[in-house]
Amino acid sequence: MLTFASLPCDFHENPFQYYDALLKHAPVHQQPDGSFILSKHSDLERVYKDTATFTSDKQAAFAPKFGVGSPLFEHHTTSLVFNDPPLHSRVRRIMAGALAPRAIARMETGLIETVDHLLAQMPRAPDLIEDFASIIPIQIIGNLLDIPMEERAPLRDWSLAILGALEPVLTEAQLQRGHTAVSEFKTYLQDLIARRKATPGDPETDVLTRLIIGDTQGQLSEIELIQNCIFILNAGHETTTNLIGNGLALLHDNPDQRALALGDPGLMAGVVEEVLRVASPNQFGNRETAREVEIGGMTIPQGTNLHLCIGAANRDPDVFADPAHFDISRKPNRHLAFAGGPHVCVGLTLARMEGRVALHRFLQAFPDYTIAGRTSGGRVRFRGYSAVQAHLAPDL
Repeated sequence: MLTFASLPCDFHENPFQYYDALLKHAPVHQQPDGSFILSKHSDLERVYKDTATFTSDKQAAFAPKFGVGSPLFEHHTTSLVFNDPPLHSRVRRIMAGALAPRAIARMETGLIETVDHLLAQMPRAPDLIEDFASIIPIQIIGNLLDIPMEERAPLRDWSLAILGALEPVLTEAQLQRGHTAVSEFKTYLQDLIARRKATPGDPETDVLTRLIIGDTQGQLSEIELIQNCIFILNAGHETTTNLIGNGLALLHDNPDQRALALGDPGLMAGVVEEVLRVASPNQFGNRETAREVEIGGMTIPQGTNLHLCIGAANRDPDVFADPAHFDISRKPNRHLAFAGGPHVCVGLTLARMEGRVALHRFLQAFPDYTIAGRTSGGRVRFRGYSAVQAHLAPDL
């Protein structure tokens, strides 16, 4: 059965056989360190909704992992995702105002221009991650925060290093890369924020200016502002890169579904939802029990870390018929790729728009693309590829 400390050698290539075993034989599965993996869709829904019993605060869990006061500890215990009310509510309210649907809708024209520019410059045999999927969210988030184009080069590496430190088991090198990335990103943002305060942007379009201003109920502190700007990049970068990369791989591997999508652009929203379900960019979430609780017939003590296996829950046969089948017409599609409850992803509308535009424009430009090879991203928490070699036409 699945144990983080000794993962099977083929886990990163195909974790789903192990998720199936969890769902069938051990939907509440204890790890050697006393934590539990939860895999049932209904259990994850319960956890997401019951914020009194299942806390998102990670100070106790991250103290031994990162070291109290370290750059990674400061970041991950201040950012939106690993906090409970009242801090979570205040930060989320300000951030949601900055990412309002009207503001996101205004971004679609610029997104299309970015995607079309990438497609026009695409090499004949591209790496679909390096040359396409990873560039889009960096540019979109860079535009959101109005980061000068010439200053965006380090953003991806910073994000990968910080998110890499959330893996269940870390090497010392991964830990140090994460600390360094937070420190460098923090220094950069302190300078950017100072410049923006001196010359504010339009709060209707410049999310950083909006975050600096706050709302009628208050402002973010300097550390909250800095760490949640880092969070915006991290939350929107790797997951959206994986959404686009996984989508291109799944459409390639399922030619009948690719033909359907090419024949009816109205199905692109369904493509995005099914990619999110079948190959969830975020495979695991976490909560901690605030009291003793029973789940699946097992008594779990207070203070226990729970690994929420989104990748398994999204293939739960109690919820999804023929769950391994990639079906872009699937309705309903109650996947949990964006989590749920008060912590449902604040950027889900933006992520869906990026996925829909990127996949649709790519299919229209290169309907006959083929994939020659792919390399797993090698992550447990995140599902994606580090490289996908492709040919844009069958005769290349």
